[in-house]
Amino acid sequence: MANEIRVAIVGVGNCASALVQGVYYYKDIKEDDSVPGLLHVKFGEYHVKDIKFVAAFDIDSRKVGEDLSQAIFAAPNNTRVFCKVPKLGVNVMKGHVLDGVGKFLKPIIQVDQKQEPVDVAEILRKTNTQVVLNYLPVGSEKAAQWYAQQAIEAGCSFVNCMPVFIASDLGWQKKFEEAGLPIAGDDVMSQIGATVLHKTLLKLLVDRGVWIENSYQLNVGGDTDFLNMLEEERLKSKRISKTSAVQALVPYHVPLRIGPSDYVDFLENRKICYIMVNGKYFGDTPVKIDVKLDVFDSPNSSGIVIDVIRAAKIALDRGIAGPLISISAYAFKHPPMQAPYEEAKKWVEEFIDGKRER
Repeated sequence: MANEIRVAIVGVGNCASALVQGVYYYKDIKEDDSVPGLLHVKFGEYHVKDIKFVAAFDIDSRKVGEDLSQAIFAAPNNTRVFCKVPKLGVNVMKGHVLDGVGKFLKPIIQVDQKQEPVDVAEILRKTNTQVVLNYLPVGSEKAAQWYAQQAIEAGCSFVNCMPVFIASDLGWQKKFEEAGLPIAGDDVMSQIGATVLHKTLLKLLVDRGVWIENSYQLNVGGDTDFLNMLEEERLKSKRISKTSAVQALVPYHVPLRIGPSDYVDFLENRKICYIMVNGKYFGDTPVKIDVKLDVFDSPNSSGIVIDVIRAAKIALDRGIAGPLISISAYAFKHPPMQAPYEEAKKWVEEFIDGKRER
């Protein structure tokens, strides 16, 4: 199939579940249809239905050995089910644990003891994978870097959805450039999530001449991502990523406190965000904004990643190597180059049309 995009998933959690469901949910949408949730039915020459999952890696015994269509619904996944997925003929293979399981996840994740980890680079080559999608848990720095290297060895593009600095790191940029491969990242920004809402609010205030005095963004949720993030030691990159994304929209330093705050198990895959901004406008008159956002977390990221995958494939088609500046600025919290949302969106459209190299 000429337009096929062959994708491998690292980490079959809630985000992978929402993405796989979404590909099948939208597969019959016509190009001129107006539907909620999709920014592009066709992204360049690629329709949503052109995405084909060909490999998947996880470490949980409830997922390893299962068809991907079943593994995405296995515990401890708890995101919203909105589409029945047909059997895909893609068995989830055992990946490498490395630092992928934090102390709060150890009682939850049932690490498979029956099988040895597979040769990931070899599997990627055998399945003719073109795009590797990294959905590892927050704090998995060694594991994320290891899988990035496997992508390079197998000749694949790499999309880094979690907050380890790879696409935004000069050393890794050079590695992908030398390998002739594109990379996008880091730390995916949801379609309508806490960070994009916070950025939009602060930019509005800056544009309207309001002086921002301080701001916080506090998030709670009930999935394994929030449980994992109770371990403060795993949050260093996450806090940097979220804070830099917001601070970049303000032309002066603002005291900020941004990041996950607590785990509430009964929320499951719902994420509740509280944003507060203190500022001053004309005559040093005070203004305060309080906002609450309540969303299902994983479909929120998938609405963006479905475009990033297609951007990565276009970059492969065009022989572009190294960091993809436009889609990264548009879709991630800690990209190689920050840009206001409307500017990054314009860059992406120019990239699709071939008017912008990367």
